[in-house]
Amino acid sequence: MTYALELDCIGCEFQSNSNQTESYTAVQDTTLNVSQGEFVSVVGPTGCGKSTLLNVAAGLLKPTTGEVRVFGKRLEGLNVRAGYMFQAESLLPWRTALQNVMLGLEYKGVPLELAKAQAMDWLARVGLSSFADNYIHQLSGGMRKRVSLAQTLVLDPDIILMDEPLSALDIQTRQLMENEILEIWSREKKAVVFITHDLDEAIAMSDRVIVLSAGPGTHPIGEFLVDLERPRNVAEIRHDAQYTRLHEQIWNVLRDEVLKGYRQQLVPKEELID
Repeated sequence: MTYALELDCIGCEFQSNSNQTESYTAVQDTTLNVSQGEFVSVVGPTGCGKSTLLNVAAGLLKPTTGEVRVFGKRLEGLNVRAGYMFQAESLLPWRTALQNVMLGLEYKGVPLELAKAQAMDWLARVGLSSFADNYIHQLSGGMRKRVSLAQTLVLDPDIILMDEPLSALDIQTRQLMENEILEIWSREKKAVVFITHDLDEAIAMSDRVIVLSAGPGTHPIGEFLVDLERPRNVAEIRHDAQYTRLHEQIWNVLRDEVLKGYRQQLVPKEELID
């Protein structure tokens, strides 16, 4: 079987700032496969290396060990078949919503009028047609996230990488955005890797949930199939009995790692380096 994305025995080491002869192992022996059309969430303690794995998948970070394959081919350089929606806002304040969505198309050399038409189409899909000419400071937090989503999807990537994209939103706006993402995903059927610290969000949205250990040397310690019926409303699905059972099963695996991760935040990183 050819996967959309394969992380095969990935390891990532970083040199200590204080002593270049010592290293910190952020990720160790991590294997993760995502099929075309599959929505996979990755959860784990704060600082465990979730974003590091996503950067490896995007080709922004070369792993120390292991191999990344995209549709069966070894990844060399940037993953041009992936779109990346960052946790931090990456919109340009001097451009309008429409111009921000057009940006990637412009870089790819798409003719201006075609780029504008495609960007307007995606703004319509995320419910922002009437805000196309607004600058970023004129939009709410939820609107800015919709612009970022349109900016990512207008390039029609085969793989969508999302790094806690909704973490800064209030709960009501967040649930609306979660449902919008699921609605778009159900139509487009892209492979999605969704990084989140919110277990409720992971279960409500995903086909599978991967649990990572606390660092250093983070690695998968649990994999759970989410066999809840689709389509889903993320607010309503949380009342489902199977959802509650899944939450309990995953939290039983995740709980101790979260406590380990919390304790490690209190320890200087130099003391964690072997």
